[in-house]
Amino acid sequence: MHRNNLDRLAELADLFHQADNPAVVEQFLREILSPAEITDISSRWELVKRLDGGQSQRAIASDLGVSLCKITRGSRELKKPRSALRTLLDHHHRLQG
Repeated sequence: MHRNNLDRLAELADLFHQADNPAVVEQFLREILSPAEITDISSRWELVKRLDGGQSQRAIASDLGVSLCKITRGSRELKKPRSALRTLLDHHHRLQG
């Protein structure tokens, strides 16, 4: 994975885990991200959930107004062994269960 000298995702992931409070994490994300960034991240999560649910890539693109490139990336990541997306989707399904 490409990491530049400003990549702090591991640090943030640890902070989110330690916070153990979804409301605080959500507030943090809303404070640090722009509305466009929130929309982008949210649409990426939604498209992954829809892919997992069996919706076609073209239908997802049409419904969400996202590029097929973004959808293809999500699809490819879901198919990887030990995919973090798959792990989180499975966790999400258990919570919704």
